[in-house]
Amino acid sequence: MADSPTTGTRPSPDAKAQTAPDAEADQARHAEAHPAPQAGVDQARHAGVHTALHADAVVTLSRWEPTGPAAAEARDRTLALLAAGPVAMSRAHRPGHVTASALVLDATGSRVLLCLHGKFRRWVQLGGHCEPADRTLAAAALREAGEESGIAGLRIDPVPIDVDIHPVSCQGGSLHHDVRFAVLAPPGAVERVSEESEALGWFPPDRLPEPLAGGTAHLVAPALATLRRAPLRPVP
Repeated sequence: MADSPTTGTRPSPDAKAQTAPDAEADQARHAEAHPAPQAGVDQARHAGVHTALHADAVVTLSRWEPTGPAAAEARDRTLALLAAGPVAMSRAHRPGHVTASALVLDATGSRVLLCLHGKFRRWVQLGGHCEPADRTLAAAALREAGEESGIAGLRIDPVPIDVDIHPVSCQGGSLHHDVRFAVLAPPGAVERVSEESEALGWFPPDRLPEPLAGGTAHLVAPALATLRRAPLRPVP
């Protein structure tokens, strides 16, 4: 999912011979192609709408007991990212941004719901970017799970089961700091494929499909442990 590195080019000797009007025209064209001030405005706007979500993310991750060394490192890196403020919750933040995803279990806990992602063609848990209306990370994960599965009545445990950081193509190259949750589907749930998926499927935890996205398989054990520990619930 990482983008290819951008290669630069060395200026030709004739470049120094540009006239002042030519240089001004080049500057104007560059300003049109790279509107940095507007990007700053967009980041500020996104920061304003994510204030409550940012506060929840800081509290949630500060209190969370990681499920392993890799998750602990990812949590610490994500808390460092959140020091940038609410903008770190928005896809407009190129250094990285927090996302939310969910491993959906069926009502018996004997199957997990995965989607075949339309862009990178791998089976993965449901999830995506946070939106302005999201007030908590758990609410963002639950919304994404509902939108991508088409299943109503999902329930979630607001304690994360994992944090994973991976490269993505957002803003020409960024990082997703993905906070992951366990979600339970109601009895008799029937899934519906969304525009973002090629397919949805229920799979036994010990027979997951291939090709599988990195990090998805190790969500199964903590998700099942969450289900045994406490009943999952809706998020307001």
